[in-house]
Amino acid sequence: MSPLSTPPQTAIVTGAAQGLGLCIAQALHAAGYRVAITDRDADAAHAAASALDASGASAAGLGLDVTRKPDFEAALAFVQQRWGGLQVAVNNAAVTLTTPVMEITPEEFDMVLRVNLRGTFLGCQVFGAALAQAGYGRMINVASLAGQNGGTASGAHYASSKSGILTLTKIFARELASRGVTVNAVAPGPMDLPSVHAAVPPQRLARLVEAIPVRKLGNPRFVAGLVVQLASPEADFATGAAWDINGGIFMR
Repeated sequence: MSPLSTPPQTAIVTGAAQGLGLCIAQALHAAGYRVAITDRDADAAHAAASALDASGASAAGLGLDVTRKPDFEAALAFVQQRWGGLQVAVNNAAVTLTTPVMEITPEEFDMVLRVNLRGTFLGCQVFGAALAQAGYGRMINVASLAGQNGGTASGAHYASSKSGILTLTKIFARELASRGVTVNAVAPGPMDLPSVHAAVPPQRLARLVEAIPVRKLGNPRFVAGLVVQLASPEADFATGAAWDINGGIFMR
């Protein structure tokens, strides 16, 4: 069975109007999936989807605030009504802040955890239930190297949220395994993305790259390709795992 079979499979990606999420949505679409691009910025989501398929036949943009469970339920209902079901869910939406640990306010800490960790939990819960009911599905959570080593340039709240995502991945993988649903995480290190260049000052970024064993930032298209692999029907024996793409910073 292939995503190019008839009818094609449907994927939904959160936080996909730009950055790594957009790379993932583009890769899934190129592999033959119908893709729902969701983002808190609904206009940007619509624009990104239109760039993939202006007709809307194989791509659609939706507003989705990952702090709101009803938004997940509405997005699920949309793809079920439009394309008849959901087979792949990618929980990617996140905020990346680099505030020094002693300067993080309780409010900022709570906001990052609410978006990154709670948002992933709600995606796993809502999309996971639908996939389990259908008896088939692939869910991929975007974690981070920061959740494994405490972070190289990110804030403590970001690293903590990504560590929690790694644990949630195991919990939902165990919960859904007998229902035909796999749940995996990808854990990228520093990527060559506009968000990374914007968050890390040039001199600090140069020092960061020098500390990476392969001496370069990661290629987001490779991460997106790995997500496509994990989304495939053939990936039925891979679940509960964190797939590391970090240039050798963290080895295990």
